[in-house]
Amino acid sequence: MSYPKLLIIDEVGYIPFSSIAAYFVFALVCRRYENGAMIWTSNKGFTDWASIFAGDEVITTAILDRPLHHGTVVNIRGGAYRLKDKLQAGTFTSPTPQTVRPHNGDNND
Repeated sequence: MSYPKLLIIDEVGYIPFSSIAAYFVFALVCRRYENGAMIWTSNKGFTDWASIFAGDEVITTAILDRPLHHGTVVNIRGGAYRLKDKLQAGTFTSPTPQTVRPHNGDNND
């Protein structure tokens, strides 16, 4: 079987999945479970993931169960890195200043 050693699923939650797409994500996770490494990125907490997967809490729980079983969650807090220069220059006004702020380079954000 040919598959990547590391599968990166980026920006989970940027666009919600239909129920059919949620099923295929579940099938993918099941195939990779204990067979290959995965990295998931999202700006949403796990409690919001049911809204990503067609509002289906059962399939969402099943999807999360596998990577969380052996996985490590890294919660990165801080400002939006891609917007930091524009925020510092004053050319962009954040719609929610508390959640989007320049990253100052240390790991204490």
